Amino acid sequence: MLVELPGLPRVGRDVLRAALPRSRPPAAAGLPDLEVAVPGVAQEPRRLAAYDRLCGLALRDTVSATWLHVLAFPLQAWLMARPDFPFALAGIRHVSNEMQLLDPVAIGDRPDLRVRATRLRPHRRGVVFDLVSEATVGGRTVWRGTSSYLSAHGMLPGEPVPPLRLDLPGSPVAQEWRLPADLGRRYAAVSGDTNPIHLHPLSARAFGLRRPIIHGMWTHAHALAALGGVLPERYAVRVQFAKPLELPGRAGFAAAPDAGGSRFAVLNREGQPHLVGELRPL
Repeated sequence: MLVELPGLPRVGRDVLRAALPRSRPPAAAGLPDLEVAVPGVAQEPRRLAAYDRLCGLALRDTVSATWLHVLAFPLQAWLMARPDFPFALAGIRHVSNEMQLLDPVAIGDRPDLRVRATRLRPHRRGVVFDLVSEATVGGRTVWRGTSSYLSAHGMLPGEPVPPLRLDLPGSPVAQEWRLPADLGRRYAAVSGDTNPIHLHPLSARAFGLRRPIIHGMWTHAHALAALGGVLPERYAVRVQFAKPLELPGRAGFAAAPDAGGSRFAVLNREGQPHLVGELRPL
């Protein structure tokens, strides 16, 4: 079933709605057979410029793959906040992300966005599912993203499916990052992702965290910016989210060329990864 919304929903409202206690269908009932869409999404140049500055991305006439994820995320949140979705949004963890920027998307383009849930499968810590997002311009698919999410509040029969595991670049740390305490709030302001675990120590503790953690998608975007130079016009990028990055905090960035592209990682002082990724031109 296709549900077409007149505009992008508000993530904060959906987070609050999803936090209300309610009974949900069991994991065995599967994911809702539903696709949600919004046509002709305006990109708001000022907001895009603020996003690029905060993530360290170059200001260009075309946008990054991670920005298109930002545009699609409200549809993901809307879908996960529905009462027929089997897992509570507040307990879901983003574990990996894969995106393909198939054609350049200009700031003035108004992409049509679609999101659907698929591939529910067992995991050793619960269950994993994918949210597949797509952007089209003039009927042509220009971007596709697959976000994999883990819920510990569900079980499925069968052998757990191995998660995405990417290789570390094997090169020394080339950059040191310092993340201020308010970075989560600043990223929420430009991305719209107002999940409480990113915003304040008190709200993070309410969800069992010692301190707030930065959004994985900020780390993803900043890692692309840290590769230096200008990203290819068309590229595929995959990232595995590992250890959460607390705020305030520090991290190191390492990268190495690989098969015409790059392997990269964001690491803590002990060399353990917060994020591991690979990028290749298309």
